[in-house]
Amino acid sequence: MTHPELLPRPPSPLTEAADERFTAHGVRLLLKRDDLVHPQLPGNKWRKLAPNLRAALAGGHDRLVTFGGAYSNHLRATAAAGRLLGLRTTGIVRGDELAGRPLNDSLARCAADGMRLHFVSRADYRRKAEPLTLARLLAEAGGEGAYVVPEGGSNALALQGCAELGRELRGAADVVAVACGTGGTLAGLAAGLGPGGRALGVPVLAGGFLGAEIRSLQSLAFGGPAGDWSLAEDFHHGGYARVPPPLEAFAADFEARHGLPVERIYVAKLLWALASLTGAGAFPRGTTLAAVVTGRPWGAVAP
Repeated sequence: MTHPELLPRPPSPLTEAADERFTAHGVRLLLKRDDLVHPQLPGNKWRKLAPNLRAALAGGHDRLVTFGGAYSNHLRATAAAGRLLGLRTTGIVRGDELAGRPLNDSLARCAADGMRLHFVSRADYRRKAEPLTLARLLAEAGGEGAYVVPEGGSNALALQGCAELGRELRGAADVVAVACGTGGTLAGLAAGLGPGGRALGVPVLAGGFLGAEIRSLQSLAFGGPAGDWSLAEDFHHGGYARVPPPLEAFAADFEARHGLPVERIYVAKLLWALASLTGAGAFPRGTTLAAVVTGRPWGAVAP
């Protein structure tokens, strides 16, 4: 029997945000409020985790093991999912230097939800995709026989979940934009939009590696390229979790204008990118943009 937490949920709201930074250029901005899709697993976290959680339960697994950094939204979501479903969880955390320090708020939340935290060196973490290194890390973390969810939750099952997001948005906008970490949400979204749909990804990390990752994920999930997508790679603001003062001011202003709690690491960079691209004339007049709000600020509660 399917756990009620994993039953399909109604489409998240799609609302208009009247903002002169867009309307002055003849562009309409919609907000896809995926932060409201689940009270404890918001946005792309629920969409990516739910198919994996179903697979874990169907396979008889009682433990989840996954990976992330010290401020990982994915670690928190996995820990919360384990608590909701009665599954044990282990998080393999990047940075063995953190083991002897007090937990930050993010990792403390994971621990409060029952997640066992296993800290590993950054060198080992970089090699976690190598079979021998992965097997060793799982053994050290007590994760043999566990259901393994990759960093960020992005795998073939996750892309199927994110494709549903694209299907919800078919015909609603000319361009659907989403912030990207590991690329799984964009890869599935683009496939779900179908013919005529265009997806735009805004990477929150520097490096220019994401295109190859998205192509690889789509090959695993769909057998090859799927959908029309592109990346706007100049809006990472210095790298992951970097929120310089201008970005902070922009996010606070957007919150005040639209009553939207703006998550800083992903959503703020997405909205900044869309405002900047619109101001630069990247979208023809008459374009409708849909921005996917993938999460809430840390500590914010869903209404």
